[in-house]
Amino acid sequence: MIEFQQIDELQQWVQQEAAAGRSRILVPTMGGLHQGHLSLMDIAKKRAGEEGEVVVSLFVNPTQFGPGEDLAAYPKTLDQDRQGCEESGVDVLFVPEAGVMYAKDASLKVTEVKLSSGLCGRTRPVHFDGVCTIVSKLFNLIQPQAAVFGEKDFQQLAIIRRLVRDLNYPIEIIGGPIVREDDGLAMSTRNLNLSSDHRQEAVVLRQALLEAGKMLGDGERNAEHIQAHVEKRLMESPSAIPNYVEVVHPDTLQVLDEVTDALLVAVAVFFGSTRLIDNLCWREEK
Repeated sequence: MIEFQQIDELQQWVQQEAAAGRSRILVPTMGGLHQGHLSLMDIAKKRAGEEGEVVVSLFVNPTQFGPGEDLAAYPKTLDQDRQGCEESGVDVLFVPEAGVMYAKDASLKVTEVKLSSGLCGRTRPVHFDGVCTIVSKLFNLIQPQAAVFGEKDFQQLAIIRRLVRDLNYPIEIIGGPIVREDDGLAMSTRNLNLSSDHRQEAVVLRQALLEAGKMLGDGERNAEHIQAHVEKRLMESPSAIPNYVEVVHPDTLQVLDEVTDALLVAVAVFFGSTRLIDNLCWREEK
């Protein structure tokens, strides 16, 4: 596994790989890697095939954290992350410092104004500008043929797909399924910040979403009824403080009244100071 920390070294390698006709499959991460991240690398490895290269970026991007958010507390486990990438068969690791990725007087950003207006974007107004900007920079530097993002942050995945469409990046965006703990909690770097009591209570997210899925299976199509049930179920947990519970269309992220062909039940919940997200995506079988 090769590791780069400087942009010029990375760009020189990219030029060499492009000249040799080898594809590059990107997995952008902020480190603190867990099995969910490693599953994305497995997907990338399969997409790369025998001749392609898997590139993983480890960069805690400061521009996607707003005032009072957990930038300083975000786990930094570089040695462990390196080992996980090595064992997953990653070919290249890009580990830049913030001063490498952003000039001191940087004055440009990439903004998406529609899909980012609701859900997490409603209470994190700078977050998706930071995501779109750093992902655009990584796309420009690595010039991948495909990139893999997790479906746990479904809004981010939808925005990246829109980014690629609207800015005409010739990049395939692949969604990786949510990986869960044995009790159903979606794997997240932020799970490490939960107290033992909050960790036990946090399984209510998955339980509430499964119950929403059962309602759909039983024929419920009123979005308000589904949302109300999920909200009620979450509030049964003593420590849960919902940030939002939304029923939207998975393609447009627009709020639904009646469910027709598809829906996304998206939730964000605080347990103490730790904010967790999860979702259920459902599509009518054809």
